[in-house]
Amino acid sequence: MIEEQAIVVEAGDGYAWVETRQRSACGACSASEGCGTAALARLWGERRARVRAISALPLQSGDAVIVGLAEGALLRGALLVYLLPLALLLAGALLGQAAFAGAGEEPAIVAGAAGLGLGCLAARVWSRRLRGDGRFQPVVVRRLDAAPTVANMLSSGR
Repeated sequence: MIEEQAIVVEAGDGYAWVETRQRSACGACSASEGCGTAALARLWGERRARVRAISALPLQSGDAVIVGLAEGALLRGALLVYLLPLALLLAGALLGQAAFAGAGEEPAIVAGAAGLGLGCLAARVWSRRLRGDGRFQPVVVRRLDAAPTVANMLSSGR
């Protein structure tokens, strides 16, 4: 399971809206000072993503939680969004080239664009079908306990 830390924005019965930080992997690289990708990441700053997650825990707004997503769901989603349109683009271009062999490159380009459009539409329809499937939704795995404060440690006698 792929896990990410998040903050609860809104909690309901059986679900929670959580907010995650979208970070660039460039921060840990030793060459980040001279890298163009790291410069762009600093320029855009830290972005946040708001996601609805399934939750069986009693949560309140402001709770820090760990949200998880099955690896298979992430892989299937990536294949659906990236590979399906690309495959239909190539199939359309090859079909256009074979059907209109003597007409030049334009029919292959048009057929490839039509395949790409069909692939994007199919990915959108398929993803809407999977939206309600619990196997493809993030889940609140656990709540993170807040670090003990100095006042709590003094009052408990530690």
